[in-house]
Amino acid sequence: MDWLQLVSLALIQGLTEFLPISSSAHLILPSQLLGWPDQGLAFDVAVHVGSLMAVILAFRREVIEILSGWFGQFAGTGSLASRQTDASWLGWMVLLATLPAVIFGGLFSGLIETSLRSSLVIAITTFGFGILLWWADVRGARIHDLTRLTLKAALIIGLFQAIALIPGTSRSGITMTAALLLGFDRQSSARFSFLLSIPLIIAAGVLKGYELVESGSDVAMQDILLGVGLSFVAALICIKLFLAALDRIGMWPFAAYRLVLGVVLFLLWLG
Repeated sequence: MDWLQLVSLALIQGLTEFLPISSSAHLILPSQLLGWPDQGLAFDVAVHVGSLMAVILAFRREVIEILSGWFGQFAGTGSLASRQTDASWLGWMVLLATLPAVIFGGLFSGLIETSLRSSLVIAITTFGFGILLWWADVRGARIHDLTRLTLKAALIIGLFQAIALIPGTSRSGITMTAALLLGFDRQSSARFSFLLSIPLIIAAGVLKGYELVESGSDVAMQDILLGVGLSFVAALICIKLFLAALDRIGMWPFAAYRLVLGVVLFLLWLG
């Protein structure tokens, strides 16, 4: 990769991983317009590591509370339920909501890679789920916070998250959509979506790292370090600004942006 491609893709990954606008749509667009080659497996791992570091840092308090709650549950006396805290419950709900994506990803990853990574599919999902995001934001009751998260709600959000295996859907976008439809407020929807990203990014990083080791590919360390650093900074800034502005601006700017992007991708597919 040249420097323009390296910097652009690292920033795109960091910014779009957590915004509800589809990272796959943004990664395909510059590649098609500029004819960039595939960035390679090592760089994919690097930018995922940067994104993971950013979300863990941004939610370090919640992560520490969840881990402390888990250790407290298993280390104390009495029944597991009697030692349940709000933080440990949230952690269990994150794990429950992660399972559908893991299961469906394992079952259908081959089909997705071979049949659903086309520009047309990404254009359709970018546009269609943009409309659904706007509708969920407008029609959602926005009355629940994360203390009202039930097993049923977590499972439904997890099933929606599995849909994000289809390129162009946006993992963050579809999980926020599901939470809004279930009546959660915007901040809670976004925070649960970001917490959900942690186990999935870890799983994706481990899988890609294993594939990288198996392939025996050469690694340009300066590219890797730059990819990690840029995606980390971009993702951290993105998370902070998004949460700060979300209650004020709502989801409509992201939904509108997705509609425009979907049309552009469709026109590129036609042309």
